[in-house]
Amino acid sequence: MKQCTHTDQIRDVHPHTKGCEECLKMGDTWVHLRMCLSCGHVGCCDSSKNTHATKHFHSSHHPIMRSIQPGESWAWCYVDEIVLE
Repeated sequence: MKQCTHTDQIRDVHPHTKGCEECLKMGDTWVHLRMCLSCGHVGCCDSSKNTHATKHFHSSHHPIMRSIQPGESWAWCYVDEIVLE
């Protein structure tokens, strides 16, 4: 079974904002939110038109984003392409 090799980059972070940081600045909307587990950046998911969570990964190379939707506790490693429960 494939395992994430980036869990050592998870930090004790808190969301910087209550919504997608970039969408809030643009006055735009989002579908779901993801938080970077390296720095606390909040971005919108790939179902959102702006895909800011993925854009944050590409610009920062921070590998793991966690869903911050109520009732969800999973995370995604962009590098290993694996869900973390």
